[in-house]
Amino acid sequence: MVRLPWLTKEVRFVSNGKKKVLLVGETWVSAATHFKGFDQFGSVTFHSGAEPLVRALEDSAFELVHMPAHQAPEKLPFDLDGLNAYDAILLSDIGANSLLLHSDVWVNGKPVANRLKLLKQWTEAGGGLAMIGGYLSFQGIDGRARWHRTPVEAALPVECLPYDDRLEVPEGFSAVVDAKSRHPILEGLQGPWPILLGANEVKVKAGEGIEVLASLPAEEGGHPLLVTGSCGKGRTLAWTSDLSPHWLPASFYQWPGYTTLWRNALSWLTRS
Repeated sequence: MVRLPWLTKEVRFVSNGKKKVLLVGETWVSAATHFKGFDQFGSVTFHSGAEPLVRALEDSAFELVHMPAHQAPEKLPFDLDGLNAYDAILLSDIGANSLLLHSDVWVNGKPVANRLKLLKQWTEAGGGLAMIGGYLSFQGIDGRARWHRTPVEAALPVECLPYDDRLEVPEGFSAVVDAKSRHPILEGLQGPWPILLGANEVKVKAGEGIEVLASLPAEEGGHPLLVTGSCGKGRTLAWTSDLSPHWLPASFYQWPGYTTLWRNALSWLTRS
């Protein structure tokens, strides 16, 4: 995809009239060793979980730019002008270290801009920031995502736990949606929703304007699933389950409501 020049804060649209959304993360690389009798060999596979969202936003009011996890340390902008090219930024299954440890810091011991602080400043100025769940979202597996006590956490409507926050539900659960809410994100979403297989456990912040739209059922702890809020002039959102498998099965992203959910969410985040 051709990248447009960075825009100023006052201009938050692109030439095609679509809102520009940046998805950061949602890719991984796996290495395997294969043993066949006496012999063995290795293989490396690249995986992307972004395809369901890509399909959901086809022919929509949004232009989705996907920045794979391995590109984020070098490619995520280091100033507000760069971030201002986007109306919404989605952090999905990528840990805080990927945005903190640029090669100049990690290899050369040189200072660079703190992009976690910049993301908060960008949101306060009017950006739409969301975090989507996964093994390296919120606090993540073994606490390795490390978003707890960061400026990004400060911008979100939820608090991260200081330890492994996974809620593994292999038998599946159906989301409990707030039937009384008239939030625009829920418009057109007829229940029940397809099952999910897990989520990250978070705590909802106390504050005006924070709203829990959907939760895990009471027998699974009633933890928040979809939470909205604000940060300065910007809007924020937490979706604590996955964007695609494994926590989000094919039955969920093939459900027409998946497209409705994410188009509504991005419309709300970007004030479309």
